[in-house]
Amino acid sequence: MHFNNDTDLYHTISINIKRYREQAKLTQVQLAEKAQISISYLSKIEASKCNKSLSISVLNQIANVLGVEIIEFFKQEV
Repeated sequence: MHFNNDTDLYHTISINIKRYREQAKLTQVQLAEKAQISISYLSKIEASKCNKSLSISVLNQIANVLGVEIIEFFKQEV
């Protein structure tokens, strides 16, 4: 995986988190509660123009709730 800049990285992560959340049939509120993060933080992460740095810890919490490997958040669609 290669990202030209932080914007591309954050955009990829936000798309993937939203996709896996929707596949799990969870609302943002439900995911935020289960991952023990605020709904406002999750909505910023999922925003298409997200440029907020994320901690590995938060990504891990979200991945655990969604039942996916953390690496899935970094995969770019072809």
